Amino acid sequence: MSTASIAFDDVVAWFNLAAERLREARGYLTDLDSAIGDADHGTNMDRGFQAVLTILPTVPAGDIAALYKGAGRKILSTVGGASGPLYYTFMDRIGKTAEGKAELSGADFATALEAGIAGIQERGKAEPGDKTMLDALIPARDALRAGIDRGAAPADALAAAVEAAEQGMLATIPLVARKGRASYLGERSAGHQDPGATSSHLLLQAMADTFFRP
Repeated sequence: MSTASIAFDDVVAWFNLAAERLREARGYLTDLDSAIGDADHGTNMDRGFQAVLTILPTVPAGDIAALYKGAGRKILSTVGGASGPLYYTFMDRIGKTAEGKAELSGADFATALEAGIAGIQERGKAEPGDKTMLDALIPARDALRAGIDRGAAPADALAAAVEAAEQGMLATIPLVARKGRASYLGERSAGHQDPGATSSHLLLQAMADTFFRP
C-alpha cells in the first residue's frame, strides 16, 4: 500500500470493506427506501456487493481494470431495480480508465471517479437536485478534483470528497424527487433522505478508509 497511489490490493480491500459497511447498513438503507421507494435498496446493495466478494479471487492479481469491470458485471447480474445498471456503468467506466495501469495516482483516481459518475448521469438521466445518488456523488467528485488540482495529498482530497458527499446526502432531505420511484410521491417525497445518496456516501467513506493509506 502507498499513500500516493491505489494498488490492486487496495481496491480488493475497498470491495471487502464496502460489502461489510453495506451489510451493516442494510436495515437503515431499507428503512430510508421504505419511505420513498420500494423498500429494497438495502437488500439490493448488500446482495450485490456480497456477490462481488465471490469474484475477487478469480481476477488476475494486479489487473485493476478487470477488478472493477468484473465487479460491475456481477452487480448487474445480482442487483435489481435501477441500481444494478447504474453501478455496472459506474464500475465499468472506472475500469476502462484503469486499463493498463498497475496503480492509480490521485489524479488517476479523480479521473476514474469522474468517468464513473458521468456514466451514471448518462444512464440515469438525472441531474443534481433530482434527489438521487448524484446529489452525493457530484459534490464528492468536484471536491476530489479541486483538492488534487491544488496539490493536496490524495488522502486529504478524498476526505474532503467524503465530507462533500455527506453534505450532499443531507441536502436531499428537503428535496422533491424528480427521478425514480420516489418521484411518484411528488411533494410527499420531501422530508426524507435519499437512500441512493446514502449508500453512495457509505461507499465513498469506505474508499477514504482504504485508499491512500500507509
